[in-house]
Amino acid sequence: MPTLNHPSAAASTVGASTGAGSARSPRRRFARRVGAALLAVAALVPMALGPAVLGDATSASAATAPPEPSGTWFGPDLDWGSDGPDGYAGRLGATPSLYGVNIDYPLDRRATDEWRRSARAAAAQGAVLVVSLEPTGRLSELDSADARRADDLLTEIDRQYGTSQLVRFAPEMNGNWQRWGQQPTAFVGAFRELADVVHAGGSRARMVWAPSYGAGYPFSDADGRLPETPAGDVGLLDTNDDGRVTEADDPYGPYYPGDDAVDWVGQSMFYFAKGSASTAAGTSVPLVENQAPAAGEVEGRFDETWGYAEAQPSTFYERFAEGRDRPMLLDTGALYADELDGAAELDVKQGWWRQVLDALPTHDRIAGVTWLEVERDEAEAGDRPVDWRATAQPGIAGSLRTDLEASDRIDLGPVTDRVTSTDGDAATVQVRDGGGDEMGWIVACAGALALAFLVSGVVGRLLPRWRYPDDGSPARDLRIDLFRGFIILAVVITHIEVAGPFSFVTLKAVGAITGAEMFVFLSGIVLGMVYPLGIKKYGEKAAAIGAFARARKQYVVTLAVILIVFALSVVPLLNTDAVTTFTDRGTGSTGTTAEGRVYDLYPNVDRLLDYPPPWYAVRQLLLLEMGPWPFNIMGLFVVLSLTIPALMWAIKRRAWWAVLLVSWALYAVGVVFPDVHLLPSQFEAVFPLFAWQVLFTHGLVIGWYRRQIVTALTTRLGKVLVGAAVVGYAGFLALIWAGHAYGFAPGPIPSGLYDTLYATGYQRVDMQWGRLVDVALVVVCVYAVLTVFWTPISKAFGWLYVPLGQASLYVFIWQVFFVLAVASIPGLDRSSVVVGTIVHAVSVLLLWVMVKKKFLFSVVPR
Repeated sequence: MPTLNHPSAAASTVGASTGAGSARSPRRRFARRVGAALLAVAALVPMALGPAVLGDATSASAATAPPEPSGTWFGPDLDWGSDGPDGYAGRLGATPSLYGVNIDYPLDRRATDEWRRSARAAAAQGAVLVVSLEPTGRLSELDSADARRADDLLTEIDRQYGTSQLVRFAPEMNGNWQRWGQQPTAFVGAFRELADVVHAGGSRARMVWAPSYGAGYPFSDADGRLPETPAGDVGLLDTNDDGRVTEADDPYGPYYPGDDAVDWVGQSMFYFAKGSASTAAGTSVPLVENQAPAAGEVEGRFDETWGYAEAQPSTFYERFAEGRDRPMLLDTGALYADELDGAAELDVKQGWWRQVLDALPTHDRIAGVTWLEVERDEAEAGDRPVDWRATAQPGIAGSLRTDLEASDRIDLGPVTDRVTSTDGDAATVQVRDGGGDEMGWIVACAGALALAFLVSGVVGRLLPRWRYPDDGSPARDLRIDLFRGFIILAVVITHIEVAGPFSFVTLKAVGAITGAEMFVFLSGIVLGMVYPLGIKKYGEKAAAIGAFARARKQYVVTLAVILIVFALSVVPLLNTDAVTTFTDRGTGSTGTTAEGRVYDLYPNVDRLLDYPPPWYAVRQLLLLEMGPWPFNIMGLFVVLSLTIPALMWAIKRRAWWAVLLVSWALYAVGVVFPDVHLLPSQFEAVFPLFAWQVLFTHGLVIGWYRRQIVTALTTRLGKVLVGAAVVGYAGFLALIWAGHAYGFAPGPIPSGLYDTLYATGYQRVDMQWGRLVDVALVVVCVYAVLTVFWTPISKAFGWLYVPLGQASLYVFIWQVFFVLAVASIPGLDRSSVVVGTIVHAVSVLLLWVMVKKKFLFSVVPR
């Protein structure tokens, strides 16, 4: 996590107090430092601090039952290469209840990634996903292994998102324009094989059988493949036994896989602006103008009369939806060619969708409608470009939304639990792995810190030579740098999720404090210390300009890290999902109910590759709504950096009380209205600005008046007051713990206070009062211990912690790529203590070497 240092700050060196004056050989000195590094990392225990805890996910989230439509779901069949759910929902002004995506089958890596991305995007809106599996080879070559791979992915998506999925295998199989078309034997076999595997699995997915509307069958006027149909299949298709396959034959029955294989039925029913009630028009009939649909055309299609030259004995809806008691999915849309004259686009498309909506009340088995939302060349239009989209034009999109909302049959979204990137950001708020009694650990840590504080007072009198050599310089305080170095290593160790003694310390020995609070608070203190130096050296205006430049650089670096990680996603063998998604460990704010759920933290990032990229994707990037999870606090620092000149201007004029008054007023707003956020950025779900700024502003004031505060607190009266506060707070917590543990009422304190105190006083996201008190407790006690024991601590650990603390932003930026690198190691046993210890030690030492060698210091900010 970054530190907000002003560019004019004087960089302090570690000096002799860190052990730099040793006369030992470089090799022996290096060996000593390697060993000390391991001890330094292990020294996390007594500090009782750590960053957000991230354990391994061992079980899936408990998914809710798949939704059943009470009316009719509606949504688009998108061109996912150039569009996405956020873009569509933004244009429509409403949230669809389902989305359609076409996936190549059998699955390869590209198809698998596309399926996952579409599932994440649909889950973010609480929408059902209609997956059209389109065979890329011969149907006869598909086997059970292909089906199992598809089912594994269905199950994974269901476990991670709870997304309801409709699997539409080889749709329009009765059409000769599809590679898999008019091969009933092979199609039925492949469909049943996939259905058997899916039904036996745990994905809760539904199999959809979806032929095309039958007028014009066998579609000899299209690009015919009937001559290629196997002889045995020709016999199956000749349902009236007249020796020919004609419109008089059943366009649906030969392709039906059976009731045990089919959960939903579906039908494609598109408007091509040609043909008539008695004649189907194929590709040989030219499209000469845009036409509004004739009255009753949709109803005529449901009656199986429109476009047929011969009457049909029954309708698709009666036979397969009503007759087999199956929900029906209608795939539809209306074609419009911009280069042709005729009816207006709204008249064409609204005329069609209104007929579809009007048909729903009398066809109540229609449970879903997908509208083709693409722009493409169309054979039925002479291979000219046509527009099927209903939301490309704002006026048409608004009319569609109005008609959908006016229909009493349409159910818009969300229809399932939403799994958003904001939920993912919130899920990264992990609690300490303490075995259940969080307040017990807080009490123990408070007691240990109070004891350490009292011991430091005694040792300070007995061994004054160990004290920190405070020369009164207003420059950097090495005690704070060492403390920050310790914390940044805790961040690195926790984010690199492997077992070992170091991670055990960071996961277990934490009270009500994490590394995030300390970084925000200490950054404010350091800045309050060094900013006056910039004013003195360069003037107030130049210092303010430098602060803004620092904020700008932090922002640019943040954008760069986000985009670099995205670019690395195309590199083979790199597991970028480890940082661009987040798997709920069950220890976050939502508890174990969300364990195993996977959140996409890069929403719509693929849309940035479009030309021009859509504004909603650009906005999400610029407002830091996307990014790797180990990096999400960076946005908070960028925003806080922008406030520095104004805050320091007021503090310099002794209006520190006004700064704190405004800060507490904003904190109160966050308490009263916890769901109100200034920005949609990632960090707001984890580090809400209104709550967390109070740490930073107090740090600024303390840093500016550090000398006066230290002088006051080290007087006899000051020591008594500080000691009373530390011991009193620890004693208060110990008293209520004892009352809880031994069953007595501790005086006027309510007997049930202990049971509710953690939930009402120590939650991290809202930075509750207990957290704030613990921040003060930890800083005071650690500062006192470092002051008294400075000589032995600095000799043992200063060489490691101090330089890392002084370059904490640099370390924080690089740790994202360390997390990515470790996650990409094939076959890494994360549960091995030996492996984990080696990984942590190597990572820490490599970061230390990079800092000492100033590797890319001119590029990466410190």
